[in-house]
Amino acid sequence: MQVYENYKDSGIEWIGKIPAHWEVKKLKRLAKICNGQDHKKVWDENGSYPIIGSGGIFGRAKDYLFKGPSVLLGRKGTIDKPQYISSPFWSVDTAYYTEIFKEISPRLFYYLCKTINFDLYKYGSTVPSMTQETLNQIPFAISNNIEEQTTIANYLDQKTAELDTLIADKQELLKLYEEEKTAIINQAVTKGINPNVTLKDSGIAWLGEIPEHWEVYKLKYILSEKLMYGANEPAKEENIEHPRYIRITDFGKDGELKSDTYKSLPPKIAEDYLLENGDILFARSGATVGKTFQFKNYKKPACFAGYLIKASLDSTKAISDFIYFFTKSNSYENWKNSIFNQATIQNIGADKYAMLELALPQKINEQQEIVDYIEEQLAIINAKQKKTTTLIKLLTEYRTALISEVVTGKIKVPQ
Repeated sequence: MQVYENYKDSGIEWIGKIPAHWEVKKLKRLAKICNGQDHKKVWDENGSYPIIGSGGIFGRAKDYLFKGPSVLLGRKGTIDKPQYISSPFWSVDTAYYTEIFKEISPRLFYYLCKTINFDLYKYGSTVPSMTQETLNQIPFAISNNIEEQTTIANYLDQKTAELDTLIADKQELLKLYEEEKTAIINQAVTKGINPNVTLKDSGIAWLGEIPEHWEVYKLKYILSEKLMYGANEPAKEENIEHPRYIRITDFGKDGELKSDTYKSLPPKIAEDYLLENGDILFARSGATVGKTFQFKNYKKPACFAGYLIKASLDSTKAISDFIYFFTKSNSYENWKNSIFNQATIQNIGADKYAMLELALPQKINEQQEIVDYIEEQLAIINAKQKKTTTLIKLLTEYRTALISEVVTGKIKVPQ
């Protein structure tokens, strides 16, 4: 990387030294900050202009507030995501838009705003906010030469576009890994792991063909006790000495309990709703209906909430891991959709879950072999996902660092 011939102290600790011919200027010398306005009076689904807030475009307008180009800065909420807008738009009243002065490259101004450490300037913790007065005083290093500004902006446009393409490719790869995991699970829990096995029609549309020696069971016939609803108690306390109170919001798609949502119930209330290792929880309503969680290898007592239904498996008939993997399959998704098609409200109660039909090898050891195979294959893919996620993080960090290094003059871009 090239550097400039001569540098000087900027007088700003986080900026450091800057090229000798650059200046430190406050934001108010680069652009005028303007308040967005209430969008209701211009809302029009068929409008020609985007309505933009701090979170992006969320509607259309019949008129525009500013022609652009402009950089939008959040006033409340998503304050740390500057947006560059090149065409006419309407900005909502929870955001600021900027009238960039003619001697300033609009794209360079955008990259300068990307380097703002908003944590240093925000106020409020619940809804982070920024004032015009604070934004106006933020210092930046900049060349007075508009041609040099444009060269820097063009360089960053090219480099960030290249990095964005790489990041997008890696993110797409993560999606493909998820699809591969689902395919492995779906194949194993409905067809087994022997590619030469003879198949038969299960008689159930969303199950399709199954191995000849497998049988179809309703969930209620492989349980050790009836399906059970959880406690209808408010989640108030956070006593780590009491049983954890597991709710729908406590577990994600990865099947792990979240560490930052811990709630508990007093032992006396929790005792009728305690979970055993291997119990599976089914969500019964709302946006997460059908979502499942396997209570496994948790070292402390735990109970569950009323919008969840507990299934305790009869270990002589079914392995908990096998049933849990089944709930991650396309077949399970198809079953859920068949339930939803019969009702206007997305709700699956214990009566419906009890009738869930799934195919099982009758031998427990075959179920375990399938579980072992799935876990082995998922471990391989998880390792690939971890490597890809790390690479995305590194590329994202490099992108941020590159912008900072270039706009503060630590790197001289090719002319």
